Amino acid sequence: MSETILVVDDEQKIIDLARMYLEQDGYQVTCATDGLSARRQIVEDAPNLVVLDLMLPGMDGLEVCRKVRAESDVPIIMLTARGDDIDKIVGLELGADDYLTKPFNPRELVARIKAILRRTDRASNHADADAPVVIGNLRIDARRRTVEVEGAGVDLRMKEFDLLQTLAENKGVVYSRERLLDVVWGYDFAGETRTVDVHIAHLRHKLKGMEASIETVWGVGYKLDDR
Repeated sequence: MSETILVVDDEQKIIDLARMYLEQDGYQVTCATDGLSARRQIVEDAPNLVVLDLMLPGMDGLEVCRKVRAESDVPIIMLTARGDDIDKIVGLELGADDYLTKPFNPRELVARIKAILRRTDRASNHADADAPVVIGNLRIDARRRTVEVEGAGVDLRMKEFDLLQTLAENKGVVYSRERLLDVVWGYDFAGETRTVDVHIAHLRHKLKGMEASIETVWGVGYKLDDR
């Protein structure tokens, strides 16, 4: 295992703890203690995943996430010491793949990193075997990881694409939020279902005009079907 994880936090004890557990699992670990340094390292070092604290000097984690997402799909796990759900929701809306609230179990951090990287690798390895999926005026090309509605390209983030592809390849099948977390995010444990809701909202907004709909099955989950 040679993946590089960038840990961004202004608390040295958090960096040391994360580094110890990650290096025990064979990851290479680089560190930054402020937002500006983190953004520079992401551009220059191209880590495989970023663990990003919300509260940072200079440029906070939300702003770092916003700027990184404009340039890269590198997976991001946000760390927050706050208990307010709004911080988690904003982070997910800006493109974070997951979050942990401090204090966290370092084993859980490692497990989430493994799950995200495993899902990323799986999507890359299987892309060539996937034929385009066409539902009405919606076309999903897994090999090129492109989505079109009426022939016009739609810009989706990595998890948005994976979520749409999962629903489209199983048209009419209802997926619970927990199942979508398992299939799309690759969790080996109970995940935060709000993550799914946020990504579904993004897809509905970006895919306006498609001749299919992502339907909510109340009390169960979601499905993609013809209108």
